[in-house]
Amino acid sequence: MAMTLEQAKEKLARYGQEHVLKYFGELSPEEQQELLDQIEVTDMGILEACGHREELVQRGVITPLAAMQLEEIEAHRDAFTETGMEAIRSGKAGAVLLAGGMGTRLGSEDPKGMYNIGITRKLYIFECLINNLMSVVRSADTWIHLFIMTSEKNHEATTSFLKEHQYFGYREEYIHFFKQAMAAATDYNGKIYLEEKGRISTSPNGNGGWFVSLKNAGLMETIHREGIEWLNIFAVDNVLQRIADPCFIGAVLKRDCAVGAKVVRKNAPDEKVGVMCLEDGKPSIVEYYELSDEMRDAKDENGDPAYNFGVILNYLFRVADLEKMAAGSLPLHIVEKKIPCLDEEGKLVKPEEPNGYKYENLVLDMIHQLDSCLPFEVVREKEFAPIKNSTGVDSVESARELLVKNGITL
Repeated sequence: MAMTLEQAKEKLARYGQEHVLKYFGELSPEEQQELLDQIEVTDMGILEACGHREELVQRGVITPLAAMQLEEIEAHRDAFTETGMEAIRSGKAGAVLLAGGMGTRLGSEDPKGMYNIGITRKLYIFECLINNLMSVVRSADTWIHLFIMTSEKNHEATTSFLKEHQYFGYREEYIHFFKQAMAAATDYNGKIYLEEKGRISTSPNGNGGWFVSLKNAGLMETIHREGIEWLNIFAVDNVLQRIADPCFIGAVLKRDCAVGAKVVRKNAPDEKVGVMCLEDGKPSIVEYYELSDEMRDAKDENGDPAYNFGVILNYLFRVADLEKMAAGSLPLHIVEKKIPCLDEEGKLVKPEEPNGYKYENLVLDMIHQLDSCLPFEVVREKEFAPIKNSTGVDSVESARELLVKNGITL
């Protein structure tokens, strides 16, 4: 049953958000229903947190967490790979692509994964990633279930694009789509903004919201039915990463760790990447802007920098742990952002400066709920080509150079 106007009024009154219905009378019946649907699915309980946001961000004691480095990985590569292959062949490993973003910073109106990075031929970001996964499918001679997270803004475009391109050769019955849950955006007092007269301003619920979104889509049924015990989550913007990498999976299983994180050696002490660490003795991630000078200068027992391995958003989680987490709640991060919204007169304003908050859950908090993590070093030039900008650092240009170096024809 769809939410009624009375129920919507009740819910909004409970959270002091009655203004959301300010223009309800001006909307068409379809627009009215869309707004009621949006009110129904929006989590408003989190909005009260903005009154005590300072308390939310307090960190514990940060200490280094040693990574498994290339030398050690090479020494055990065969054994790790064999264990990983066994897990893949018995259907225990699945992959989750986080693809909710748009290609706005690349000058594109399309979902980021639809961006063409080819020069003499078409080569889309989605295609690169599927090719990378296909190489494991071929060597294991086993299909791997791929769960693709879209967002409200890009779901239709993503699903129709991949269907039209026949999933770049991936078997359709092994691909499952789900939409990332959205969280309302508010002013500094926690009042929800409207982006249209019939639409709440929302943003995706952060990279830690993927599992709740997958669960809400009813996909746990598939995961249980197929006997999937591990999920490798990865971001859409790194075109070189290896997905469901047997050596990585095997290392995490052999070391009996709750979670694995692929990491690369930082190219400079102040590189803008999060770093694996321990926080109050449990695994966590310290963001680049949280690293003090003292931490930047800290050395391990070999005299190397102690916080030297940056995360690349490629993690391996155990399904049983994820389900335990989903039964509880993750910490909330409140981020200041520029939020397009309607002003008092109902006109759309695109602010130049931050004007409110977005509410997110982050992967680092999922990792921090676990007892052990294996940071697993990969060769930067072979597995890390992020596309965040159109030119310069971490751009389409730099990714193209790296793809060519790895023998991929553009």
